[in-house]
Amino acid sequence: MTYKNTQLLIDNQWCDAANGKTIAVVNPSTGLEIGRVAHAGIPDLDRALLSAQKGFALWRNTPAIERSKIMRQAAVLMRERAADIGALMTQEQGKPLIEAKMEAMASAEIIEWCAEEGRRTYGRIVPARAMNVSAQVHKEPVGIVAAFTPWNFPINQVVRKLSAALATGCSIIVKAPEETPASPAALIQAFVDAGVPAGVISLVYGDPAEISGYLIPHPLVRKITFTGSTPVGKQLAAMAGLHMKRATMELGGHAPVIVAEDADIALALKTAGTMKFRNAGQVCVSPTRFLVHNAVKAEFTKGLVAIAEKLRVADGMVDGTQMGPLANARRVTAMTALTADALAKGATLATGGERIGTSGNFFAPTVFTDLPMNADVLNTEPFGPMAAIMGFDTLEDAINEANRLPFGLASYAFTSSLKNAHMLSQRLEVGMLWVNQGGAPWAEMPFGGVKDSGYGSEGGIEALEAYLNTKAVGIVCV
Repeated sequence: MTYKNTQLLIDNQWCDAANGKTIAVVNPSTGLEIGRVAHAGIPDLDRALLSAQKGFALWRNTPAIERSKIMRQAAVLMRERAADIGALMTQEQGKPLIEAKMEAMASAEIIEWCAEEGRRTYGRIVPARAMNVSAQVHKEPVGIVAAFTPWNFPINQVVRKLSAALATGCSIIVKAPEETPASPAALIQAFVDAGVPAGVISLVYGDPAEISGYLIPHPLVRKITFTGSTPVGKQLAAMAGLHMKRATMELGGHAPVIVAEDADIALALKTAGTMKFRNAGQVCVSPTRFLVHNAVKAEFTKGLVAIAEKLRVADGMVDGTQMGPLANARRVTAMTALTADALAKGATLATGGERIGTSGNFFAPTVFTDLPMNADVLNTEPFGPMAAIMGFDTLEDAINEANRLPFGLASYAFTSSLKNAHMLSQRLEVGMLWVNQGGAPWAEMPFGGVKDSGYGSEGGIEALEAYLNTKAVGIVCV
């Protein structure tokens, strides 16, 4: 699909920024500009806010079953357009085309699940203390939502917020990533084409600090949702708290993978190896710290190195590509710095550790062993195709290391022991744990972290709850 310039969506109309300003969009496989995206200013944000106010007044009073029908039609359109949307995503983000298409297809399932669950946002009748009294609990949409989304999953991270907001009757202003603007615009076009009324969805791009600094304190905005780094998330959460705005924060992680002595090593390698290098490791739930029992560490290391070295790294649009480039040049710089730090501190580089070629943002799949505890890669989320392997002697040691960092998003474990699995489920300080499987962030399951990895959920019934106010109503019949 031909890559086109991306505009803002305000009041269901695609438009340029009031000042005409645009930002370049670069293909990470080539380093070349492929298009432009409109750069919103304050006047554009004011227009979006007024439009969202009108949209909310209409959408909140639209019956849940009618909202559901429109959303389900958007899901139909996403499935029909998945191939074209995937091509846009690969050009602007870099991931292999098959992964991009899957992301577009998966969005339809999230839309459908939220659409149906939105029909079940029930309140309740509470037994009253007198026969002439009615005691009720109402669930009402929180209001206008400001959503801030990252570039690593340009559709997935928007559709989770968008679907939960719309299902509960909220209007939403999406600040999507400037680096990957066309694919989220295509997602929102599907909702417009499905019949979402004007003002219910707005889409803006621009300076992240300026937009967040204006929208979060604005009196019309009642809910904030952000996916991104922990440092930025803390700043936005502090701003939201200062203005008493409800917030959902899905922040960074540093996911441990615990491979027990009794693990099925072939399963662990196939599963964790695939998860590690998916989207070039630019995944918030990507396995990063591989904690492997010393009895099987050598076997596991050999297997993971073999997987890394067999991966076909190339432009995501090329058939057979298994790993594309990093999404931007600063990720290459980060990978280079992590590699230099690890080697300077005595780590063993088992494979990779270097940039591939001179054009584009390609970096070799990398595996480290024998890392000292002060190596940056063990303490800072790499967010790239880099795996750090550490040995352990007891499961207690592995749990302590897994919990050592302030992050608590996702974790993985491989064991054939129900006792081990139970202990891990009780002791790991994370929002998500997957045992003997890869990450499975299904729409019906909670998705979020604890500690410095944020709070709130972007999956399951908890996701919709975050967009609802609870009102207690007592009525005396006279």
